[in-house]
Amino acid sequence: MQGALSVLKTELAGLRTGRASSSMMDAIVVNAYGQSMPINQVATVSVPEPRMVAVQVWDKSMVGAVERAIRESNLGLNPVVDGQLLRLPIPELNQERRQELIKVAHKYAEQAKVAIRHVRRDGMDMIKKLEKDGAISQDDSRVAADDVQKLTDREIAEVDSMLEKKQQEISQV
Repeated sequence: MQGALSVLKTELAGLRTGRASSSMMDAIVVNAYGQSMPINQVATVSVPEPRMVAVQVWDKSMVGAVERAIRESNLGLNPVVDGQLLRLPIPELNQERRQELIKVAHKYAEQAKVAIRHVRRDGMDMIKKLEKDGAISQDDSRVAADDVQKLTDREIAEVDSMLEKKQQEISQV
């Protein structure tokens, strides 16, 4: 369940708000040297200004691939190429784009909830199997099932909390 939360945290960090952040580039994958690599393995990402991200590509032959990967990501950024440096101005978010980003955040949160529920199902199946095999009593089985449900409820509440924070961040003008 913690794994699902950490994935959600990473995905939400990649959603851009109105200001620049180097973490928004973490999800971008570049086709480099015949394989897919995260952008931070072929370039340095920095934030020189509040509304600008700079990507310094290490290998001159990779500039085109990095630019293509940024354009194809759904971040809505248009890189300005200056030699091996790509400047990414962060435009103001209009209301329509904010709504799209909120929908994407909801999709990420729902995926995390599904992953948490799968872990719950696996836990419940294991408890039932132990009870059936006689390894634990019916009472212990009920107590363990209640514990699994409480843990699941707490993790889903954490997902909702993270989603709410991200919604407020995206909606902030």
